[in-house]
Amino acid sequence: MSKSARYVLIIVVVLAIIIVLSSALYVVSEKNQVIITQFGEPIGGAITLPGIHIKVPFIQKANYFDKRWLEWDGDANQIPTKDKKFIWVDTYARWRISDPLVFFQRVRDERGAQSRIDDIIDGETRNAVANFDLIEIVRSSNREFELTEEIAILGISEAIPKIETGREKIAEIILETSSEITPEFGVELKDVRIKRINYVEEVQRKVFDRMIAERQRIAAKYRSEGDGKSAEIRGEKEKELKRIQSGAYRTAQQIKGKADAEATRIYALAYNRDPEFYQFMKTLDTYRASLDKETWLLLSTESEFFKYLRSSVRR
Repeated sequence: MSKSARYVLIIVVVLAIIIVLSSALYVVSEKNQVIITQFGEPIGGAITLPGIHIKVPFIQKANYFDKRWLEWDGDANQIPTKDKKFIWVDTYARWRISDPLVFFQRVRDERGAQSRIDDIIDGETRNAVANFDLIEIVRSSNREFELTEEIAILGISEAIPKIETGREKIAEIILETSSEITPEFGVELKDVRIKRINYVEEVQRKVFDRMIAERQRIAAKYRSEGDGKSAEIRGEKEKELKRIQSGAYRTAQQIKGKADAEATRIYALAYNRDPEFYQFMKTLDTYRASLDKETWLLLSTESEFFKYLRSSVRR
């Protein structure tokens, strides 16, 4: 055998050994576990010890499964409550593969497990919700809260019923009943929670319409009260204005009366001092008030009104 042929043979043998070893060895990490199958059938139990392990090459296969807690997030389901309120209930959960061998035999992989968990949790959620009134599913405790229009719209009377179970305990009931079924599939449920609750679309629309109508009623009430208060303020303003005007008019009349009285007193003193001169001045005032360049006045020569004019002409 030539030297080059020996090199080729060595390379082929090394490659064959590498291929065999790669098929015979498998690694288990801290986050997973392995089931060995031979021609599709599991051989032995689960291998959970981290490290390098050996299997029969080409014949046996290592199937890896996660050790960690996994997330399940279901779809919202339409469910009627005990008091006939149709609602959407959205739940989520945490689970893990507790028995890899049973898990592999019953559901094969995580996709199959998710499908089974869907059926189990959705069914148990439906059963639990149907056994309680809406108020039990909405609230978790009996803490006091202010009664609002929204509470009335939810169909809850003013006498708020006491919570006997509550949302958290209902979630615990779902977890408990579901956990009794999931071990059949090698699955352990850690937690189940109600993520979201909402009315179905038709009921939502009616609820929103009622809320809008209630808000409009409250707004109209406030506007009416505001208009009434505005009219009251305007009335008070008019009343005060009348009072001030009346007081001012009374004061003005009083001042005017005093002035007229004082003028009359002065006139009387002047008249008493020289009646003839007073009469003369008053007559001139009368002439001035009643005569102008456009006025024609026809008087008798014996008229008292013409008295001072006549005496003036004589002079």
